[in-house]
Amino acid sequence: MSDDIEGVRSADGGSGSGPAPLRAPLTAAAIADRVRLALDAADLDQMAALLSPDVHWGAPDDPTPPCRNRTQVLRWYAAARAEGRRAAVTEVEIHGNALLVGLRLHDGHERWQVLRVGPDGVNDIRGYEDRPSALEKLPR
Repeated sequence: MSDDIEGVRSADGGSGSGPAPLRAPLTAAAIADRVRLALDAADLDQMAALLSPDVHWGAPDDPTPPCRNRTQVLRWYAAARAEGRRAAVTEVEIHGNALLVGLRLHDGHERWQVLRVGPDGVNDIRGYEDRPSALEKLPR
């Protein structure tokens, strides 16, 4: 694992021996299956390989999201997992340079994320309460 995410390990404590390394430039189509696998497994090493170093994650239209780099995003995932939060991926759809990811949370609620993908990986993640709101933010 790279130095910029030192101290953040996969949920099973493993070394993240997953699929072969990705090569830039990345596309939404190229990483869709890996996003599903990484999220379903809560594997932070696999997630790290998919995230741009300067990825942002926050609420829709938030100009200053709380997570503004790979390390912050991975720490959020690690903290959520440590608190017992779990989610299963229900869908991953490719929309140009973006992915629509459906999640079913451990409490039964559903959430959606829009992941925008640039040449060096996922560079923006926004969370939505409902699918129609997420769909509105996808490229047409």
